[in-house]
Amino acid sequence: MVRGKTQMRRIENATSRQVTFSKRRNGLLKKAFELSVLCDAEVALIIFSPRGKLYEFANSSMQETIQRYLKHTKDTRTIDKPTEQSMQQMKNEAANMMKKIELLEVAKRRLLGEGLGSCSIDELQQIEQQLERSVTCIRARKSQVFKEQIELLKEKENNLIAENARLSAKCGVQPWLGSKEKEKEKEQPENSPSNEDSTPTSDVETELFIGLPPARRTRHLPRPPPPQPN
Repeated sequence: MVRGKTQMRRIENATSRQVTFSKRRNGLLKKAFELSVLCDAEVALIIFSPRGKLYEFANSSMQETIQRYLKHTKDTRTIDKPTEQSMQQMKNEAANMMKKIELLEVAKRRLLGEGLGSCSIDELQQIEQQLERSVTCIRARKSQVFKEQIELLKEKENNLIAENARLSAKCGVQPWLGSKEKEKEKEQPENSPSNEDSTPTSDVETELFIGLPPARRTRHLPRPPPPQPN
């Protein structure tokens, strides 16, 4: 009874595939070692696992064996001339690329508002919708950049206020108030304690004098009576 040949294919189960890989790898490394010892052959074996792990065996320098292989293949390698079929395929690919480039150029000009005379209503609507989506994305990005810059400026302001307060305390002067502190002062009512304290001359009564001070006024003597006739 002759058994038919079984077709080899990839093992679907991951565990079985890993077990088979380990067994076949060890067997291959063993065979390479036996071949190098029994036949005095120069053997170099390189294996990469499915996960990219390297396994290698060489009975001499691996680098020298690779260099020897490259030199041998370079000497025996023949340059295949391009056939007529491959040349035609390359020409077709080049023509397709040129058509794609032309279409992209036309679409670019239309987005810039050029060459719209041959466009239909549907094409114009598509261009308009595309531009609206682009403008929406640009405005959203601009708003985000503005917010980031505002937050950065606020952070710089807080740092400067803290530094100013530190230097003012060191010099014994009144610190500079930032925008937030000024807004808080504006929001305070007029009869608040802070406003009363901030105007120390509001409770002082003043009296207005017109003329010379009392202490410096001159005293007028009474005039003598007029002489009576004889």
